[in-house]
Amino acid sequence: MNAIKLLTTQHRQVEAFFKKYKASDDNNEKLDIFTELADNIAAHSTIEEKLFYPAVYVGKLSELLHEAVEEHLAAKRIIADLLQLSPSHEEYDAKMKVLEEQIEHHVEEEEEKLLPKVEQTLKAPELEALGQKMEHLFETLMKQDPRQDVPQETDEAAPLPQEARFVKT
Repeated sequence: MNAIKLLTTQHRQVEAFFKKYKASDDNNEKLDIFTELADNIAAHSTIEEKLFYPAVYVGKLSELLHEAVEEHLAAKRIIADLLQLSPSHEEYDAKMKVLEEQIEHHVEEEEEKLLPKVEQTLKAPELEALGQKMEHLFETLMKQDPRQDVPQETDEAAPLPQEARFVKT
């Protein structure tokens, strides 16, 4: 699958989890939804940080990527907080709302600014090869409860490479 299509498909899935969460009044269901949501966000962030961002780290894209990893860090900090709470906690819904707003902003930035530039920068075969690697890593991560790694990823933003893997500067 094309890397950009994979990321946008995952964005829509995360949006659906937030809608499902808001529609629920049951704390057990909310916890189940959050667990799936947190796993998806954690795995999605990892494939972006380890594969996608390094593949496109070049020129003006690098500025957008530094912002993106900082947005990931902010979301991870909220997820780490939520992992310590139960849905019955008075701050839980508020933290979920802030997480949703953080993710919405991140998705908007990626889809309106980053992804169109990546599409202009990488050729179709590169996007396909990258997408296959990303999809494989995502599936592997999803078998390992990736949300459990989030608290250890909240000290600083993920590092970015000094040069792109696919794109020649």
